[in-house]
Amino acid sequence: MAGTSLDGIDAALVRLSGPLTRPETRLLRFVTVPYPTGLRQRLLSVAGGQPVTAGELSKLHVRVGEAFARVALRVCREAAVQPNRLSVIGSHGQTVFHQGRASGGARAGTLQIGNAAVIAELTGAPVVADFRSADIAAGGEGAPLVPMVDYLLLADAREGSVALNLGGIANVTVIPAGARPEHVFGFDTGPGNMVIDALIRHFTGGRKRYDADGRRAARGKVIEPFLAEALRFPFFERRPPKSAGREEFGSDFVNRYFLSSSFSPEDLLTTAVELTVRSIAGSLDRFVFPRIGARGNLRRLVISGGGAHNRLLVARLKALLPAMQVQPSDDWGWPVDAKEAMAFALLADRTLHGLVGNLPAVTGARRPVVLGTLTME
Repeated sequence: MAGTSLDGIDAALVRLSGPLTRPETRLLRFVTVPYPTGLRQRLLSVAGGQPVTAGELSKLHVRVGEAFARVALRVCREAAVQPNRLSVIGSHGQTVFHQGRASGGARAGTLQIGNAAVIAELTGAPVVADFRSADIAAGGEGAPLVPMVDYLLLADAREGSVALNLGGIANVTVIPAGARPEHVFGFDTGPGNMVIDALIRHFTGGRKRYDADGRRAARGKVIEPFLAEALRFPFFERRPPKSAGREEFGSDFVNRYFLSSSFSPEDLLTTAVELTVRSIAGSLDRFVFPRIGARGNLRRLVISGGGAHNRLLVARLKALLPAMQVQPSDDWGWPVDAKEAMAFALLADRTLHGLVGNLPAVTGARRPVVLGTLTME
């Protein structure tokens, strides 16, 4: 897994057992390996909309595949597991473009690079990749896809949960008490770490990629007029299903709403954290709680992703959502940093067994579909 923040490549070695309807997962090893600097910078520019030739995009497709393969081999080596024992590698790839359906209903578009044939050749394992295209072909947003895994992990007869992933983009999966798959829904709420990380890179000249533990943001104060203006961004008003990426909350958004002022870096970072938190809480108030009501018994907010380490962000979530118990996904056996990589291992396994991987109530697809394409070694 490599997310929209391009912090690095995550690899989780996962043992799956038990029934397919309620799989048991055991994380054997997890590693994160930073992208080579030159490759990361080029991917950031391409994902940010810089022109690229077909030839260069083809070369990047191969280079990312090679990088993914090296990380897959490393996690096996660290766990003392031979690659030939792998049932499958699930590769999300590196997103360089993602745009949900336009307001006029035009089909969504997405592109993840990282050549699956290269990964299969270098590791000797079958690879499931290109997870998003089947959902988009069926009329969906192609995202988020982790909600199927959230449902398998958190479904409970008596208590409902909201799973919140705080990656570059923040997204929620809503699992009411006693839910069946068709009752589960979710969507992207807006930026998770993307704006915060962009500001840190800007203020440090690229020397730092994130605000460790939210320490720098904790020293600032919210610039309310800036925040109010940013929260009027049209994406926040759209009703789900919806998804977002760098196209909505990348450099254009940061420049427009945050870098056209003389406020201190700390105040701007605090405001960026508050944008993430208020857009999440606002989405729940507007699109979730009225739809579910008391019958959903939404008691838990289970958080994962890099933003789960941001103490200010987590503290503000607790303050704005006092009726919910905020807890890390670690409490469920899925470490916050490893969860997304683990999720694509499970989704790849479902593909091998011909099981659907999307939730149409989440993505807006016309029907459930089997996700991904299989490349044999």
